[in-house]
Amino acid sequence: MDVIAPVAGRPYVMVQATGEASPLTVAPELLLALYKQHGALLLRGFGTTVATLHAFTAQFCSGSVFNESPDRLQLDPEHNIQSVNGGTLSFPLHPELSREPWKPDVCFFACIVPPRALGQTTICDGVELARQLPPALHAEFARRRLRYIQGTTPEHLLFWLGTSTPTDAQLAAPPPQCPYSFARIAGRLVRMFTRPALHRPMFTDAPAWGNFLLFSYFFNRVRGFPSFDDGRYVPDDWLETVRAVGETLTVPIAWQAGDLLMLDNSRFLHGRTAVVENDNRLIASYFGYLKDAPLNPEEPADPLWRRTDFRPPQPRRAG
Repeated sequence: MDVIAPVAGRPYVMVQATGEASPLTVAPELLLALYKQHGALLLRGFGTTVATLHAFTAQFCSGSVFNESPDRLQLDPEHNIQSVNGGTLSFPLHPELSREPWKPDVCFFACIVPPRALGQTTICDGVELARQLPPALHAEFARRRLRYIQGTTPEHLLFWLGTSTPTDAQLAAPPPQCPYSFARIAGRLVRMFTRPALHRPMFTDAPAWGNFLLFSYFFNRVRGFPSFDDGRYVPDDWLETVRAVGETLTVPIAWQAGDLLMLDNSRFLHGRTAVVENDNRLIASYFGYLKDAPLNPEEPADPLWRRTDFRPPQPRRAG
């Protein structure tokens, strides 16, 4: 195989097979060292399948998280291997599951069926995005935290608090494993957590942009999720500037069958271009937690999602 270092305009390491091979033939120690240094690797020519994806991820991860987005195909439900989101719309840059306190460490994407056209996954180095923000805006984000507020359900309460009808005292003092605080806002019971607006990735001390703001604002058309932790909305012009800077740094992955992309989800963001209608594009995904991951001071001690494959609580559907 050939290992080709990142260059300007291509922020990922290219690991190119020189003959027919499985991704399992590549030394995991080499890949992990490249991953820690660069944060993004594309393995090309290795003929990745759903089965080899599971074996490949097991070399690096202690467990994974299930993404509850409703339009994902379950390719290997036992091991939390799903398709990426369906539909045809383009997606803004985001780290996977940054809307929740269990944001995974690493994203794996495997091209099972390449798109006929378009349908490219896009990536952007969040460290470089933060570095290229205007200095005054960088300073504003560097001193702030973001607050994520979502509604809660009996299922959420039972999972995290042990009861679907908690008292005010139980809401005020959740158990140590619970990643949320709770409050009643305008008569509605909500769950909340906060994160830095600019954070430190796992394997570099440089600050990075890595939150849900761009996806929430430019795709979901929702303001205030997240907000600043004082409740104020992030100004529209600040988000427009972040998006503009990100667009100059965004690089597409033109998928080929068998490609395998490994992304540091604490450092890199990803999105996608529009997908052609009725395309058979099939990209498998796995969102994992690294073995021996550095301690994250934002997480509870020994969090549930780092123990084994994790399925967040889901509201019970009617019918």
